[in-house]
Amino acid sequence: MDVLVCVKRVPMVGGRIALTDDGLEVDARALAFTMSPHEECAVEEAVRLVERDGGSVTVLTLGPPEAANQLRDAVAVGANHAILLKTDGREWGPAATAQAIVAVAEHHHEHTGSPYNLLLFGNEAADTGDYQIAVRVAHLLGRPCATGVKNLEVDVHGAHAKREYRGVTELFELPLPAIVSVKKGINLPRYPSLPGRMRARKAVIEEIEPEWHEEGLHLDALRLPMSERRQAALLGRGLAAVPVLVDLLEQLGLLS
Repeated sequence: MDVLVCVKRVPMVGGRIALTDDGLEVDARALAFTMSPHEECAVEEAVRLVERDGGSVTVLTLGPPEAANQLRDAVAVGANHAILLKTDGREWGPAATAQAIVAVAEHHHEHTGSPYNLLLFGNEAADTGDYQIAVRVAHLLGRPCATGVKNLEVDVHGAHAKREYRGVTELFELPLPAIVSVKKGINLPRYPSLPGRMRARKAVIEEIEPEWHEEGLHLDALRLPMSERRQAALLGRGLAAVPVLVDLLEQLGLLS
């Protein structure tokens, strides 16, 4: 079983988000970064499959040189190989990111003579929540895809993926090679062991500079909206809010 897991470097939640002076970007200088929670589960699922059936796990990320830290985190819990698609700091959209991942998958197929049996993704990134990368990669590679998966079984016959949708359990049977995006809760990711951390520190990370692809949709950023402080209420505070509330209810025709 040859598995490729795609992860993303995202800011840790809970920290104060500040903007750059021009108000166009998030100032990341004081932020700590981690791997998206859904993708931590994708790494764990891949490691479990390989521990049971044999094979190898390759973890891949697209981002700045600092994203190598998230790759080492994956190696520390059992990934065998790591690939950094190194960028210059520009924000890559879903279409460009998918094309870069597909280029790696196709190169692997040409170089080894066989494709990755399974490509695993987190269902969505913790920062942008795009929900797009897995589907775009599947479309470009022409492979079957299941998303939002909370239970995954893989054998010689293919992948059997389950997900919950509006109270109904859906089962997908996918021939390999296949693309699957998993959700947090499919498993409980392990903590890295001391030998795992030592191995990760010495791991060689393959670096590739992907070709930049312009996205079809061009947007101009004016500024990122962010208030100086959060308001406790939309209509006001305390007794001062009562007349405003009454007026609003009258306009809605809710008062007789």
